[in-house]
Amino acid sequence: MLVEQQPAFVLHTRPYRETSLLLECLTRDYGRIGVVARGVRSQRGRLQRAQLEPFQPLVLDLHMRGELATLRNAESATASLRLLGDAGLAGLYVNELVVRMTERQDPHLSLYVAYAQVLSRLATGESLAWQLRRFERDLLDALGYALQLDSDADSGESLQADVLYAYRPEHGPVRCSASDPGALRGADLLLLLEDRMPDAQGLHALRGMMRELIRFHLGGVELRAWRVLRGALARR
Repeated sequence: MLVEQQPAFVLHTRPYRETSLLLECLTRDYGRIGVVARGVRSQRGRLQRAQLEPFQPLVLDLHMRGELATLRNAESATASLRLLGDAGLAGLYVNELVVRMTERQDPHLSLYVAYAQVLSRLATGESLAWQLRRFERDLLDALGYALQLDSDADSGESLQADVLYAYRPEHGPVRCSASDPGALRGADLLLLLEDRMPDAQGLHALRGMMRELIRFHLGGVELRAWRVLRGALARR
């Protein structure tokens, strides 16, 4: 099947055979797909290879056959995004998260939209921690793991801003004591629901909650990007 002018982003690349690349791409209409880019590592293919870097909005012409598609053409859709320094590390985390959390050829338009939004926000220098928490929330929602952020999972009562909760992956938020390692304020859960940025304490607590949820949905697996980010912070 020939697919033309498909909006897409490259998530990951690796060498394939002698002169080709195997790409993991997030597309608007087909979800995450594997794409063989033939000959782009050869001398003649250098210009095209430069277009196939992560974070760049592209439109692809593809020949879809089985699990892998073959790249026929790639064009830049808009101006290139520049993610430098910490923003670049955040972008690599987002890419790994999408690759690890999604199945190939399982389309989620809302995820594609959320991905495009988070790259744009990371490029503008907005709070990286907040943009990542928003994307993690939207990713889980798109994949059918929407967070319960408005009510206590035990009582069904509305969350209280001044009460401490722990978010149980298979259950939702439940009241807890300050000694619980996963304790976070109800106010921070409500702000995440309302898409409003918490303070530094709230962002730190939401980071821990999201990591536990993602680890749970990955069957306990650690993401490589988490180790990279820890190492980068330790060197400062």
